[in-house]
Amino acid sequence: MESEPKQSDGNREAFWRANKRLISLLLIIWLVISLGCGVWWVEWLNQFTIGSLPLGFWIAQQGSIYTFVVLILIYAVCTDRLERKYGVAE
Repeated sequence: MESEPKQSDGNREAFWRANKRLISLLLIIWLVISLGCGVWWVEWLNQFTIGSLPLGFWIAQQGSIYTFVVLILIYAVCTDRLERKYGVAE
């Protein structure tokens, strides 16, 4: 049986502080992409096109979803690294 690193309360607290910072950063990125590019700056972005669709419309309909999926993958990778760094991996 492998010996697992002992999880201290300090490690768990440090992990959750780092995890909350990561979550906050990723949510801010998603907000900027989905709300910023899909609503606030849509008129400026609409001067560009992807295929036959204006860029602002495309981001509002597809881009924010793609961004969300990529952010989920980034979160999974970063959380795995944080768990190993703070010794709280399962």
